[in-house]
Amino acid sequence: MPPALACAGCLLLYLLGYLIYARHLSSAVFRLDPKRATPAHTLRDGIDYVPTNKFVLFGHHYASITGLAPMLGPAVAVIWGWVPAMLWVVLGAIFVGCVHDFGALVVSMRAKGQSIGKVADGVIGSRAKGLFLALIFFGVALAMGVFVYIIAVLLQAGADFDASNLAAATTSFPSAVLPSATLMVLAMVMGFLLYRKNFPLGPTTLVGFVLMLLSVWLGTKYPTMGVALADWPGRTTWTWILLAYAFAASVLPVWSLLQARDFLNSLLLYLGLGATYAGFFILGPTFTAPAVNLHPYGAPPLFPFVFIIIACGAASGFHSLVSSGTTAKQIASESHAKFIAYGGMIGESLLGLLAVLACTAGFENQNAWNNAYRDWATIQSGLGAKLGAFISGCARFIEALGVDRNLAAGFIAVVVVSFALTTLDSATRLLRFNVSEIGTSLRIKLLDNRFVATGIAIAAITFFAFYKIDGKPAGLAIWTLFGITNQLLAGLALMVVSLYLHQRGRNPWFTALPMLLMLVSTFLALAEKLQGFFKNEQYLLLTIGIGLALIALSILVEGMRTLARGDAHDDDAITFGEQIAD
Repeated sequence: MPPALACAGCLLLYLLGYLIYARHLSSAVFRLDPKRATPAHTLRDGIDYVPTNKFVLFGHHYASITGLAPMLGPAVAVIWGWVPAMLWVVLGAIFVGCVHDFGALVVSMRAKGQSIGKVADGVIGSRAKGLFLALIFFGVALAMGVFVYIIAVLLQAGADFDASNLAAATTSFPSAVLPSATLMVLAMVMGFLLYRKNFPLGPTTLVGFVLMLLSVWLGTKYPTMGVALADWPGRTTWTWILLAYAFAASVLPVWSLLQARDFLNSLLLYLGLGATYAGFFILGPTFTAPAVNLHPYGAPPLFPFVFIIIACGAASGFHSLVSSGTTAKQIASESHAKFIAYGGMIGESLLGLLAVLACTAGFENQNAWNNAYRDWATIQSGLGAKLGAFISGCARFIEALGVDRNLAAGFIAVVVVSFALTTLDSATRLLRFNVSEIGTSLRIKLLDNRFVATGIAIAAITFFAFYKIDGKPAGLAIWTLFGITNQLLAGLALMVVSLYLHQRGRNPWFTALPMLLMLVSTFLALAEKLQGFFKNEQYLLLTIGIGLALIALSILVEGMRTLARGDAHDDDAITFGEQIAD
């Protein structure tokens, strides 16, 4: 099948999913009520709870969920062929991922904007809350450790870097540094102008976006900003810089950096997606990857691991943390939830689909693809190179529009790095919330301090960013473990939403069936990985994996006990002891 035809069919499915399925979920299942006051209004504090324009919040939500994962996961999973990756990215998003994100946002809105862990307290019980918080802590710390490592690899000027031929790079894209730094400065200026000086959104955004694009061009002209290659920071230095940035971004008010940065970032991605898809259809490439490759050398089985390797882009438990962590605290009306959550997940899935196309039809020929995906060990030794394949493939598509390939490669590199940074700072803030909720549960008041909580979050991320196996960065091993944790969290979040619906007499099967798919496939993958960790004497990962399995099973038991009790509620609000959500 021609890639263009396959892509057109996928785009049609996205459209039908949003127009038909999402509308049914809004009206018949979740019963959104624009008259119900949201936490952004009832708990407004100017730091975390801030009523926000729905388009600005869509940008924040979209940028927060769209990090490296929707590009990295498909870029790895296409080793099994383009058909399995494409089917899971598209159908998984429409019937699992979008439903998951939507449901998590709705239940959080009706629970004072609390995290999915705290929501579990109201729906299942206090024991479930503690278990959820532990699962969330490990999952986010694992993921952000990998993010920091890979971003640091991309920002260094390695042996493959050539300032005169940026498109030839496979892992080194220092040209993204100047635009990424410019974006942070522009976001802080915009936040001040919009929230402190009441500047109009449209003109302020236009000026900021034009300056952002100018910085992308300057980055390709001066990729190391005049610094000699010998003096350019290496991976370790970039790792520490990124960790320091994540700390600062986590403790700042959302209006001062995150909202404006994410909004500009989302505009950057809209432009990137539009240009890349347009170039793709103009170029009309052919697939250089096989449709299905059931037994790549050294790779785990396609089922269930395609569901694990491709998390974000199809279904991701991390999104429930964004929906219930920052988005639910800023949404101005329940009527915005479908657009922000279901629509935002479709937007991320579009990026995942693009990654499938770039890494299967973006290569010049079949030999180039075979060299990049010859076996699992090749992937294991170079996660950064897989993102390089995504950047190279997208640059080839954009080149079909008449854009210089170096500029196209530099632009896509900025998209990749800036969205990874956005997810890093949002996730660190979410981890801060998580630590504070753990402190509340344990009655450790010190953990309510956002600086202390952020410090603990950064310490956990640092550990996984530097963790090594046999002296080498444990990128793929940790990524697979994150994928398992992430999908466990997705299944369990869907369980919470299903119980919420069941307790209120609604049809829970729209969320229960995706829950079963997530949990069954993830437990199968976890069982196989535990065997591998034991065989390879990777005892730390084995211990973490066993702990995750026990936590997930315990939450399931608590959920089954709640179902057996047959709890019923007349109100859509979620009760926490004496507290009732608005």
